[in-house]
Amino acid sequence: MIDRRTVLLAALLATAAIAATAHAQAPAASARDPRWAVVVSGASGGADYAKQLATWRQAIQAALTSRFGFPAAQIVQLVDETAREAGTVASSENVRKAFTTLKGQVGKDDLVLVVLLGHGTYDGQSAKFNLVGPDLTAADWAGLFNGLPGRLVVVNTTESSAPFMETLAAKGRVVITATDSAAQKYATVFPEYFVKTLADAGSDLDKNGRTSIWELFSASSAAVARHYTERAQLTTERALLGDTGEKTGVLATAAAAGAAGVAARGWYLDREAGADSTDPAVRALIERRRALETEAEAHLQKKQSTDPAAWAVEFERLMVELAKVSRDVRQRS
Repeated sequence: MIDRRTVLLAALLATAAIAATAHAQAPAASARDPRWAVVVSGASGGADYAKQLATWRQAIQAALTSRFGFPAAQIVQLVDETAREAGTVASSENVRKAFTTLKGQVGKDDLVLVVLLGHGTYDGQSAKFNLVGPDLTAADWAGLFNGLPGRLVVVNTTESSAPFMETLAAKGRVVITATDSAAQKYATVFPEYFVKTLADAGSDLDKNGRTSIWELFSASSAAVARHYTERAQLTTERALLGDTGEKTGVLATAAAAGAAGVAARGWYLDREAGADSTDPAVRALIERRRALETEAEAHLQKKQSTDPAAWAVEFERLMVELAKVSRDVRQRS
């Protein structure tokens, strides 16, 4: 009799291989790509940081277009005081215009990535993201996001960003903050490592050929932790992720203990194989694959509270079925 662990490992490897092949053979993006990004690089506060912000913006643009295949026309960049054109300045007016425009373009199943780079403040009552001119509070950002279709991912990389979690948390939304406390008022290193992770193929932690929002968060968090450890410094920032609608997020090291992280594990920046297909059979397979991925992630959360043998049997079943469905999508696409 074949050892169950061998079967399970084979199923996992099969799933990863099939997904990777499907990703490699995915068709080129069509005119209707379901992915959007808004990168807001707020007031820099000085020439040196303005230069750093420019480097990060360029790296994000390159990663989204080259690694993940985002259409350049669907990436909005709003820039600090160094902006050359009035319409690209990271002002509250231009931010509002950008999201008003997006609301008329984004579909209900699209993914919208919002990245905030720069500085943040907290006065004891409200958290703000610093812009060129009047700032926007977390509540202001919540108002901008209300009514925006699709799946929204907000990454606030600044100091004092923790209160954004409580204000922006909502069902069907992933929120990431660089800090777990509003008291962290010093410049964060999180944006440096988030940008590097975005460009690094190694952030595909489960090696399934795709990179999820959870993997970006987890890899970035681990890099921040290493940053402080290698310098023998006290860790002053810990990133949070929320994707359940709860007002409190979780650390990357703690998410396995509950439901948090399940949605983020199923949201990817790259397009899935068959995404452009109009074949009803392929569309049905894609929906089945998504359901299985969600079911598998939910099952992972039960690992600590379920009989190990029963847990392994069910996980094996899910992985084998997921591998078969992924194979069928690839063959029909």
